Amino acid sequence: MLKRKSFVRQRLMFVALVFAVCSFTIALNWPGPPTAKLARIVQRSISPPLTQLERVSSFTVPEEFQGKIISQTTLPLREKAIALTFDDGPWPRTTEQVLDILKQNDIKATFFWISKNVKNRPEIAQLVVDAGHVIGNHTWHHWYKRMDPATAAREIEDTAAQIYETTGVKTFLFRPPGGILNNGPASYAEQKNYAVMTWSADSRDWFYRRTSPSVLVNNVLKEARPGGIVLMHDGGGNRSKTVKALPEIIAGLRQRGYKFVTVPELLALKGSPEEAPATSLSKLKDRELKLMSRARTTVGAGKKPQVKQPQQLAD
Repeated sequence: MLKRKSFVRQRLMFVALVFAVCSFTIALNWPGPPTAKLARIVQRSISPPLTQLERVSSFTVPEEFQGKIISQTTLPLREKAIALTFDDGPWPRTTEQVLDILKQNDIKATFFWISKNVKNRPEIAQLVVDAGHVIGNHTWHHWYKRMDPATAAREIEDTAAQIYETTGVKTFLFRPPGGILNNGPASYAEQKNYAVMTWSADSRDWFYRRTSPSVLVNNVLKEARPGGIVLMHDGGGNRSKTVKALPEIIAGLRQRGYKFVTVPELLALKGSPEEAPATSLSKLKDRELKLMSRARTTVGAGKKPQVKQPQQLAD
């Protein structure tokens, strides 16, 4: 009986010794301190997967584009990239429809947000970020009027704070409402080294009462250029025509050999910036009144379509 107990004890000691030697050998060959590695494994096992928000928390721009007003870039030869952008969201229903179309086509886009809409629709804002899209600042109120420096600063800083509070994202992309460059916010954004983004291809979906999906498609395809930035809207009004036009716009650009990138990706292609010319506020106002007057003649008095001013105006 004593011999049997001694034999069992020896076997147990042998197994323990083998286990210790194996553990020591593994520890010597394990990259990094074993305890730290083990801690990381345990942490991964109890932590949820990283979300897109945790992976990307800041949208920066290359130094050569900081403080610049950019309507498009001049890309290296044979590089055919274009950026889709959407303004005035997040917006009920429409933003999610746009997200679905982009997902179906494996495209990442850039969304320029009005802060009061972010505050009112934080759950939609989170959907956009979680889908991996880029966010830009589009002011709090979307005012066209001329602002004093303090008001212009608040429009941008309060929006930046709201976006960060809601989604954890910081952005150095700014788009002035209406493309207006001389009413205050654009100048402040330049001083703070934002990339001030306008556009080179305007869908003109802002004139939604007098347009159709096919017209929007033609507008974009006609003005598309390598290094270009396409202006569309997912918020700010009835954008059902934009939603209908978007799949055709994507298909048409792909047929022409374009690949789709976000604005930061476009700038990272190391092209040279093409700056938008300073836009006269008085000219913008004159053009707006002419367009509205023409629209009233066509659709009847009292029916004023929302007009988003174009980036470049004829003299």
